[in-house]
Amino acid sequence: MIGQRLEVRQGQGLVITPQLQQAIKLLQLSNLELEAFVEAELERNPLLQRDEGDQGGETSTDPAESSSSGEAGELQFTEPSGDAERAMDARADDLYDDAPPGERDADRKRDAGESTEQPGLSDWSRAGAGGAGHDEGMERPDTREATLWEHLQAQASSAGFSAADHAIALTLIDATDEGGYLRGELQEFADRLGVDLARIEAVLTVCHGFEPTGVMARSAPECLKLQLVERNRFDPAMAALLDNLELLARRDLAALRKVCGVDADDLTDMIAELKGLTPRPGAGFGGEPAQTVVPDVHVRPDPAGGWRVELNSETLPRLLMDKRYHGVVAAGARSETEKHFVAECAAQASWLVKSLDQRARTILKVGSEIVRQQDAFLAFGVEFLRPLNLKTVADAIGMHESTVSRVTSNKYVATPRGVFELKFFFTAAIQSSDGGALHSAEAVRHRIKTMIDNEAADGDVLSDDRIVEILNETGIDIARRTVAKYREALRIPSSVQRRRLLKAG
Repeated sequence: MIGQRLEVRQGQGLVITPQLQQAIKLLQLSNLELEAFVEAELERNPLLQRDEGDQGGETSTDPAESSSSGEAGELQFTEPSGDAERAMDARADDLYDDAPPGERDADRKRDAGESTEQPGLSDWSRAGAGGAGHDEGMERPDTREATLWEHLQAQASSAGFSAADHAIALTLIDATDEGGYLRGELQEFADRLGVDLARIEAVLTVCHGFEPTGVMARSAPECLKLQLVERNRFDPAMAALLDNLELLARRDLAALRKVCGVDADDLTDMIAELKGLTPRPGAGFGGEPAQTVVPDVHVRPDPAGGWRVELNSETLPRLLMDKRYHGVVAAGARSETEKHFVAECAAQASWLVKSLDQRARTILKVGSEIVRQQDAFLAFGVEFLRPLNLKTVADAIGMHESTVSRVTSNKYVATPRGVFELKFFFTAAIQSSDGGALHSAEAVRHRIKTMIDNEAADGDVLSDDRIVEILNETGIDIARRTVAKYREALRIPSSVQRRRLLKAG
């Protein structure tokens, strides 16, 4: 029979509150965005105040309500409260209980930094500008125009670099200014990364092939030369013109004609060609103005051996809830609206202080584990980067991958080899079919390229399936679609196209 009836059902679920959402999103904010968010909260919440040291008045001394204490700027962290720790480490599928399973899986993969694209350094999402309000301004707009650095990093990820060369390329990209010019001496990069100068130059040569043409040049003549080479207009006369741009600036055309060995008409055409080039190839890209990178974590050699990992106390907001002022305004509240407002401000102030405390603790924990995993890089150079992913770090510290993903977004670490984003230390790995050690994805990619390069000598063109069989025989567990993806990233034609080229050649 069809009818109405009452049923009592018991179930468990996590309801996402504004405070829980705030705690989760605080993790992925950079130190600049966090500062803007804290400033907005200080203006909005009268019970919050900065911890300026000994104020002489009564403020909250509860460790759960104070994110920092101690002398000489040394951070003193207490054990986290259960609510704050659970909030920081909430899984993506816990936060969207009503979402379909497919949507929850997509959210979880996105939070964990996973992708169906080519393995390697992931394209981690960046948080937007914070501080617009409690729930506003914390999500990055999807329509934001890509910056020059994001554009170059995307090209570096698909350039077929090895793990070490990819790290070198990212370092060079970080040293590129908003106009598209590489700032810094190559020998300095070589010393910092522990590699030969020739290797830095080889990676830079590949980067000079990135779009926009002329990017990452070290001087204006080199920038213009790269553009002329692409147009097949670079010849000895044009080279002489680029070497003597100061004569062009002085309008000494007679001297230019002499050094270039051309007549007046040819010189006019050459100057017109130069005017058609772009002296600042990076100027066409939007995005935020360049900000000075302030590291969130410092790594220093420990005299006793190993590495010492410390938080940068200058980037950590120091907040307190003013208990004295809370008592005054609570006693003076008359209406229910006033009482509710005071109680809400007190709850939010306490939660924010706890969240900031747990955020700092989590960054330190993740940073320490990354340094432990990549200590060989710090000691010996970029060649010794280990395959590392989110799950490895998450399992080691007992947190979820989405938490590690948020922590490593927009966070920087200062090491003896330079300042790096935390995501710099994540490189892909290929499973071993015999249960042995993992294989670096870049090493596997290099092996595929070597096999295909040797086809002309062997006279046998390898299909993707045959490459899979050869790699499986050597203990590398890889799928055919992954081989095809690596081959396409290396800009290598299919076996059918290679066979035609081999016969034609």
